[in-house]
Amino acid sequence: MTSEDKSIGSKLHFRRDAVHQPAEVETAAPPSAGRRSFLRNGAAMAGMALAGAGGGASVAHAAKMTVPEWSRTMGKPIPATDYGMPIEYESDYVRTRSDIFVNRQNYSDWSMSPLQRQQGIVTPNGVFFERHHNGTAKIDPEQHRLVIHGLVKQPLVFTMSDLMRYPSVSKFHFMECSGNTLTDWRDPRSTTVQQSHGLLSCAQWTGVPLAWLLDEAGVDPKGKWVMLEGGDGSGHLRSIPMEKIMDDVLIAFGQNGEMLRAEQGYPIRAFVPGWEGNTSVKWLRRIKVVEEPAHVRGETARYTDPMPDGKWRQFSMEMECKSVITNPSGGMSLRGPGFYEIQGFAWSGNGKITHVDVTLDGGRTWREATLEDPVMDKCLTRFRYRWDWDGGPAKIASRAVDSTGYVQPTVEDLAREREIVGFVQHHNGIFPWAVSEQGEVTNAIG
Repeated sequence: MTSEDKSIGSKLHFRRDAVHQPAEVETAAPPSAGRRSFLRNGAAMAGMALAGAGGGASVAHAAKMTVPEWSRTMGKPIPATDYGMPIEYESDYVRTRSDIFVNRQNYSDWSMSPLQRQQGIVTPNGVFFERHHNGTAKIDPEQHRLVIHGLVKQPLVFTMSDLMRYPSVSKFHFMECSGNTLTDWRDPRSTTVQQSHGLLSCAQWTGVPLAWLLDEAGVDPKGKWVMLEGGDGSGHLRSIPMEKIMDDVLIAFGQNGEMLRAEQGYPIRAFVPGWEGNTSVKWLRRIKVVEEPAHVRGETARYTDPMPDGKWRQFSMEMECKSVITNPSGGMSLRGPGFYEIQGFAWSGNGKITHVDVTLDGGRTWREATLEDPVMDKCLTRFRYRWDWDGGPAKIASRAVDSTGYVQPTVEDLAREREIVGFVQHHNGIFPWAVSEQGEVTNAIG
């Protein structure tokens, strides 16, 4: 394998101005006008539904409004101490373990986030996706130690108390497993967006920039890479180039306003914004500054990409621009023709999302979607498009563009640059859903 084959940045790059543009590209109406039209027509459809069900909207207006039991009784008292949980009516908002590739054991496995139920860009900690190599470690923070050594002037050992005394920062970023969507390259294996894209979540991460700790240790100029080692039974280890480490890598101890959950690496983990999730080593115990990458199992036999010439691409760690429609998505049903809001998420490990288009006809024409604020670097961005469904068959999908000019490619685009065979990762291709005349939404890959 040549040094060129190992290089960071040997990645596909499709610029928006270089992509074939379909004959029709529609621009969405101004948000205020579109919202008024959407609500007005939605109200008309509701009136029609009432008329069909009860003989006219006037009957509904004349009906007596009952007072439910919960409006006439005392509510639940406030406990002295408590950790709040979702109400029982939302009990189906849960992670699900991988059921496309089913493992015989539950230690080196995934659990998927229910993106179709997520409200906003922040994923609750209780449904944030998981990926483990040896199950969930349970580590006593009083006994845990973090070591920095190797090509440094002064090796350091930190307790959790030491780290918590440092100034900290909080950043909103997505995290995505490199294996997200790998089940659905050419065949529709997944039924729901949780199965196809559920190895994706987004959180506010709090911690200490690793650059600050390395500055204190004093990095030798020969130190060009940093090895991160986890403290669980698998001893997961990844090599990260020094440029990335000094740019934005965190030693994270907080997630969404609380300390990390055990399954997210408690008491500390590395967090590498925009890069594949396995580089954000959990239960972090050791940081070693070295001259070259270690070429360990997670950088050779795993987390590499097959190429058409028979070679394998190493260190392809950036998660490139991607998007998916989450509503309506697989397993859902539309209740007859009328007005619906298409919703979804877009993200890029190389910058901000600048544009999302939506197609209703399988890519023949594209329409501009509205991006919802805030739009942040290396973070989930929510998009919306108001759709008046006429009741006919439709094939919907989204296509995102990031601040580098990169355009989310099709699977065919990716296949020209990568060998799509076996356990292939880094699938950021456009993902379609089919809507039948009966309103059923299904996976339309292939």
